[in-house]
Amino acid sequence: METRLADMQLCSSILNSLNSCILGKQEEIERLFIAVIGGGHVLLEDVPGTGKTQLVKALSKTIGGQFRRIQCNPDLLPTDITGVSIYHPKQEQFIFRPGPVMANVLLADEINRATTKTQSALLEAMEEGRVTVDGETYPLPEPFILLATQNPIEFEGTYTLPEAQLDRFMMKLSLGYPNEADEQRMVLSSEGNHPSDRAPQVSNIEDIKRIQTQVLGVHIDEAVGQYLVQIIRATREHASVQLGGSPRAAIALARAARAKAFLEQRAFVTPDDVKALAPFVLSHRLLLHMEARMNGLHAEDIVGQVLAQIKVPVRLER
Repeated sequence: METRLADMQLCSSILNSLNSCILGKQEEIERLFIAVIGGGHVLLEDVPGTGKTQLVKALSKTIGGQFRRIQCNPDLLPTDITGVSIYHPKQEQFIFRPGPVMANVLLADEINRATTKTQSALLEAMEEGRVTVDGETYPLPEPFILLATQNPIEFEGTYTLPEAQLDRFMMKLSLGYPNEADEQRMVLSSEGNHPSDRAPQVSNIEDIKRIQTQVLGVHIDEAVGQYLVQIIRATREHASVQLGGSPRAAIALARAARAKAFLEQRAFVTPDDVKALAPFVLSHRLLLHMEARMNGLHAEDIVGQVLAQIKVPVRLER
């Protein structure tokens, strides 16, 4: 019990550190950290200059562990991510030289500027925590967290992420522009360094592994579990949706809800946890029919409709 309380306090320290670096984005930072302790990967989509990369770098410094960065572009090859086997003449054998994917925290900057073939090199790593190169399988460090940034698809020189890869991101988040007061504080700040340079390390990767294990132990009542599944199934049955939430989406939403409950120092998940995180876990996984898109509907609208129509359980057995 003491370890659990200490870890909850450690989570608060991490969030406070991040909030001191990235101004005015408390809710977005909390969601990002929910995904991290929930064992998921995060896609940050926004226009350039909103602090996506700085937030990821600040997070990696705060939680410790091995950090690597990939700057994605059309020339990037799959082996530039996973690594490559090179023949060593003296040893008369192939030696594996690991790529940047061999890290605890991997930043894939502007992931949608890489070709779909290169993007697919991350599929095995995201799902199974390993990579296969020349028929040999290599495990990744634990935990492995992919934090990818991307600009909106409409921008020139970008590629759409495949549905299979989008489904492997626990959440898609957007920072958005800061409000006027926070932007003025940035302008008037006397510190000329980047926000991530100010981030102190307040934990290590072993702490994160321990917290992730504790998150898995947060209880989900049968009624809440049924509510969650009904939400997922309703996205599949919606008339405007061509591809709804997968079973992987249901598991991701459950893990995110557990992480949110843990941060709020509860040993159980409530329907509000599920409802609050559903838009960020589900929207990027839904593929709408062409007619719905032409009528101006967005995936976020569908999730909102689903949440409005599913009855929320009000009595829980704990």
